[in-house]
Amino acid sequence: MNEKFSLKDHLFNSDSLGDLAREFAAGVPGFDADAFLAEVLPGLQGRELLERLEWIADCIEARLSDDFMVMADQLEAAMPPELDPAQSDDDFGRFIHAVPGILAVRHGMRAEHRQRSMDLLHAATRRFSMEFYIRPFINEWPDETFDVLASWASDPNYHVRRLVSEGTRPRLPWAKAIKTDPLRPLPLLDQIHADSTRYVTRSVANHLNDISKIDAEKVLELLVKWQKERRQTQKELNWMCRHSLRTSVKNGHSEAMAFLGYQKDAKLEVKTFRPVHKRVRIGEKLTFEVSLFAQKRTPVIVDYLIEFHKPNKIGRAKVFKLKQAEIPENSQLNLTKSHLMKGNASTFQLVPGPHKLILQVNGKQLAETVFELVAGSAS
Repeated sequence: MNEKFSLKDHLFNSDSLGDLAREFAAGVPGFDADAFLAEVLPGLQGRELLERLEWIADCIEARLSDDFMVMADQLEAAMPPELDPAQSDDDFGRFIHAVPGILAVRHGMRAEHRQRSMDLLHAATRRFSMEFYIRPFINEWPDETFDVLASWASDPNYHVRRLVSEGTRPRLPWAKAIKTDPLRPLPLLDQIHADSTRYVTRSVANHLNDISKIDAEKVLELLVKWQKERRQTQKELNWMCRHSLRTSVKNGHSEAMAFLGYQKDAKLEVKTFRPVHKRVRIGEKLTFEVSLFAQKRTPVIVDYLIEFHKPNKIGRAKVFKLKQAEIPENSQLNLTKSHLMKGNASTFQLVPGPHKLILQVNGKQLAETVFELVAGSAS
């Protein structure tokens, strides 16, 4: 039997930390790589991913100067070569190189150290994204930090430009919240939305998707502006618009649908919408069929909702993606979908009973049916 993959063990182990030890030994005179490894490796046990990062920073910090200005120089001296500037996407870097960001937050959060901290983060993010570590500086000095970010928006290194967006996202996964107005970064996104690298434009689109959960109309307003300005290539901007509005589309936001060319009141006939089996066992797949007929060419985004049964409670519906397509004139779109009714999910517990299956097209619910979820064998 294969052992379960462990991300934290994949990221932090004797090989990766050996690389980190050699980098510091090469850059910092007197750094004892063997002593560092002898301390840091046993301490990984029992710690989760982000806790391991803090532990690694503890062990590095103990071997650096107490003076932050000197420490910052040591951290820069130990940095590996910059990530390949010829890449344009999927070049996040190695988690072991988060240490400068952690120590900048620990020791550089003083007014007299702010500029040195910014310089350190600027250097570090060209090796590993400093999106987590810029955020405390935004919270402490919003005006000054946003001024720095505005200058970084035109930086020649695309990792720095990406940090301008990723570091200011209002709902960045795993990251601490930013206290400033979530709409404040919009002028920064306006500066970098025409970037030539997908790594940056994906961040901008993810950022806008975050904002759409707060103010969908503001996101649409900005996208309309960008469409008119034509500073980005049309192909990339079309992708960015779809990616930015994915939550709005999932929620059936009619203006977002119309902007993307999907009419909420498109004339469609539901020919078929039915589960293959009316009773489905927990742990097995719900399979259902959909047939849609259109008299004229009709772009469609087909979703389905499952309203989960909860005893003595109102059912909770969840939206799932099914298909994005275009139905030709006088044609029928036929779809089949199998959805695993996972019984051991850590975040959601399935309960036997009647469940509602709902068909949603272009944000409008067109049909519904019911299936029975059972603990025993399906029939």
